[in-house]
Amino acid sequence: MWLELLALLLGMAFGVFHPGKEDYKGLIRNGAITGIVAGIIFLLVSMFLIPGGMSIDFGFLGVFGFLIVIVIFVLLFIAGAFIGDRLERILRK
Repeated sequence: MWLELLALLLGMAFGVFHPGKEDYKGLIRNGAITGIVAGIIFLLVSMFLIPGGMSIDFGFLGVFGFLIVIVIFVLLFIAGAFIGDRLERILRK
């Protein structure tokens, strides 16, 4: 759960600190690229460094399970980026 929360917070920071008003297509594209990299890193961290039960785990499904976990991290990152973009608009006014 902590890594999922971290992915959301990093996405929010990405949305807030990315300059200017974002077009949503660019925000999704940049968020997806960054989210994939972060998802792979978080997947490896959750597999090797964090004890069992501290993060989502679909390892019993093999490669398909790992892809599901990466997609979940990407979706959390993109949702955080949209929230951060909204926060940037509110804070700049």
